[in-house]
Amino acid sequence: MADSTQENNATDALDAIDRRLLSLLQQDASRSNQALAEAAHVSPATALRRVRRLVEAGVIERQVAIVSPQRAGGLQAIVEITLDRQGAEHVAAFEARAVADAAVQQCWRVSPGPDLLLVLWLADMPAYHALVQRLFTQDANVRNVKTFFATHRAKFEPAVGL
Repeated sequence: MADSTQENNATDALDAIDRRLLSLLQQDASRSNQALAEAAHVSPATALRRVRRLVEAGVIERQVAIVSPQRAGGLQAIVEITLDRQGAEHVAAFEARAVADAAVQQCWRVSPGPDLLLVLWLADMPAYHALVQRLFTQDANVRNVKTFFATHRAKFEPAVGL
C-alpha cells in the first residue's frame, strides 16, 4: 500500500512545469537539455534539475527508442490467459515466468475476464509455437489460452495524458 501512496504523492506533486517537461519528453525524449528547456520556457539548469527529480521519483520510468513493427518485421499477438488456480501465489508464479520471457512485451493482470493479458512480439509462427510450449503447455496451471494475432495497428500512442 505504501508504494501506491508514494506514487500518488509523486503525481500530486507535479506542477505545470513538470507536466510541460513530461509532455515534451513524451513527444521526443532525444532532444538536448537546451532544446527541452527552450521548448518548456525554463532555464537549462531548471530543466535538468526537474528531469533528474522526475527520474529519481519514478515518474519517468525509462527512456527508449520505439521501433516500427512494420520495418522490423515479426508477429505481434495479444493473449488472454486463464489460470486453473487463481490464488495470489499462483498468479504471481505465472506472471514471473511470463515477464522473464523476452517475447513478452507487456503483461497485465485484468478483471473481469481472463486472469492476465500478454502482448507478445515474435519473429514468426515457429517462435510463437515455441513460446506456447514454454509458457502455456508446460504449466499445469494454465487452463485456457486465447490468442489474437495483430493484422493492422491503427494507433499506438504510449504517452500518458497530462
